[in-house]
Amino acid sequence: MITGPLCKAGRALVEVSRAKLAANANVDEKAIEHFERGIDVPNGAAIDAIRVALEELGAVFLPEEGSQGIGVRLKFNRSLTRRLSVLEGEGGTTGKDDVP
Repeated sequence: MITGPLCKAGRALVEVSRAKLAANANVDEKAIEHFERGIDVPNGAAIDAIRVALEELGAVFLPEEGSQGIGVRLKFNRSLTRRLSVLEGEGGTTGKDDVP
């Protein structure tokens, strides 16, 4: 389970708006705002949906390890992410190949 501050940090790392996260997680945008601001805590299913959506966007949530505490980081570094987005936009139509 993630906390409101972790949700906000994860959203900042993957550079996604609350509206986009809400759409991806199928959770009300206001619920995400209240969660991040510590006003309210959504139900467990909504928190899990938010976590899954952030993970699909590239966030990795780190468990508490002794005195280091919990955290969040990017799955890919920015350079690799930029290169992947360039590669995804190149080429034309896909075709069959002989690679198994």
